[in-house]
Amino acid sequence: MVKPRIKSTKRKWLAVLPQLVLRRKRRMRQFYRWLFYLAGLFILALGLTLNTKTGLGVTPIISVPYSIAQVFGFNFGDATLVAYCLFVAIQFLLKGKPVRWADLLQLPLSLVFTRVLNLLDGAVPAAPQGMPARLCLLAAAILCTGVGAAMSVDMKLVPNPGDGIVAAIAQRTGRELGFTKNWFDTANVGITLVFGLVMGHPLCGIGLGTVLAMLGVGRVMALFNRLCLPAMGRLAFVPAARGEGTAE
Repeated sequence: MVKPRIKSTKRKWLAVLPQLVLRRKRRMRQFYRWLFYLAGLFILALGLTLNTKTGLGVTPIISVPYSIAQVFGFNFGDATLVAYCLFVAIQFLLKGKPVRWADLLQLPLSLVFTRVLNLLDGAVPAAPQGMPARLCLLAAAILCTGVGAAMSVDMKLVPNPGDGIVAAIAQRTGRELGFTKNWFDTANVGITLVFGLVMGHPLCGIGLGTVLAMLGVGRVMALFNRLCLPAMGRLAFVPAARGEGTAE
């Protein structure tokens, strides 16, 4: 009687084993997906912070809150949080349909992300005097911004409000995502320029770094996706990201 029981138990384990392996693979995929996503957000925050430290202008997406913070003496992270909340509200208006949980999670994400910006702003020193040092810091900022944006977007979890509003505008207007991104960046730079002129602070937050960021971040994203996205996609099992590149 013992042998049949052993055989029966063995058959049950053989039947359950594939399910256990599948569950483990799913957990590992989710682990890698969140790992890449959170790492991407941190690298993105670092890139944005480095850009502000160059003294050569900031990235277009944060140029408006940065200029407001500089002119009125507000906290940079708090000003960015207000801008992000406005981006989320505009997304809701543009989509005009029941809100997804991922859309709602942009609000707590914005709070955490801007707190990280504040921490990095206090931890990262300003660039040394001299154009070569500033240009090196700017190159690092563009690299980090592009890599961080690509990693966080590719995992298709909670969108960063800056990416979310661009996607919502593109969906609403039926235009290509890259074109919409360029248009949105240009609009932010234009608002910042007008605000600076009205407040007597022309070119506040706008400079060579702004222009190079507009040109370079999308190229870095495309290159990163071409080189690293296939491997990341296999580990995190993001079907739409496997082998595709994002060029904004």
